[in-house]
Amino acid sequence: MRINKNVSLKPYNTFGIEAKANFFCEINSTEDLKQALRLKEYPEKFVLSGGSNMLITKDIEALVLHINLKGIEIVAENQDYVVIKIMAGENWHQMVLWTLARNYGGLENMSLIPGNTGTAPIQNIGAYGVELKDTFVGCEAMNISNQNIEKFSKEDCNFGYRDSYFKNEGKGKYIITSVNLQLTKRDHIKSTSYGAIETELQDRGIGEPTIQDISRAVIAIRQQKLPDPNEIGNSGSFFKNPMVSRSAFDTFISDHPNAPFYKISDDAYKIPAGWLIEQCGYKGKRYGDAGVHKNQALVLVNYGNATGQEILALANNIINSVSDKFGIHITPEVNIIR
Repeated sequence: MRINKNVSLKPYNTFGIEAKANFFCEINSTEDLKQALRLKEYPEKFVLSGGSNMLITKDIEALVLHINLKGIEIVAENQDYVVIKIMAGENWHQMVLWTLARNYGGLENMSLIPGNTGTAPIQNIGAYGVELKDTFVGCEAMNISNQNIEKFSKEDCNFGYRDSYFKNEGKGKYIITSVNLQLTKRDHIKSTSYGAIETELQDRGIGEPTIQDISRAVIAIRQQKLPDPNEIGNSGSFFKNPMVSRSAFDTFISDHPNAPFYKISDDAYKIPAGWLIEQCGYKGKRYGDAGVHKNQALVLVNYGNATGQEILALANNIINSVSDKFGIHITPEVNIIR
């Protein structure tokens, strides 16, 4: 395990923000992680995984621990299900492709989500009507204070919409080292009604889709709407879709009868944040090298040399505009490093 100094973090965050890590350490094993956490000469530690759900607005003075734990293995299976253990440093999409190659179902709707598997439980990642919690069995995480590995069940994680124990009571206390998921081996439960999946499948002439067909449809849709971080710096969806009460929804839909929405329960409705932002005129707008993507208003982008502060300023302007126009408060989905 080696400590490097003054390392550029631009290759380690999908926004492509230029920032320095005063000290940087690659973590390739749980033993590396244990040793790094015990380094008293670096009292402050900063955990970095795939860098896909973060906006860095300053240099990092703490010791940056880049989680690079690798490996996928089957830990249990029967004729219907398989449970796989994925180490935290495995790229999420590559892991999804690994499951599809073996005809394991459950993750196909979450194809092409950027980032690594270890951060997936933190915000209960999801896409096209499917969330991590739908296949999640448990995870292991290292307790930062004593370096012990602890097990967390699905119930322990207290999953919500883009939310979990690790974003609340457990924030800053644990580093997830592996995740266990239960997937189907046959009789797959296919979800195609959300978003444009059915239309994409119909355009491809597919009436009875396989899980691989669904994955390819999702990839095509995402590539049409979302920019490739390798070409334009971004962190995917920057904002959460706001949830509003029935009374707030009734007022909103009365004023905007053509607005899209999703009914979650009798007293909870989800309004697409992208639609709200687009109605405020931000879609496709560029302010220097910071901007809003031309195909998806939910995505903020770095056209080359935007600073984290410039992206954050744009995000705050959008939040204020949506609040002024609709009386609805939208919040960032990404983790903002201030």
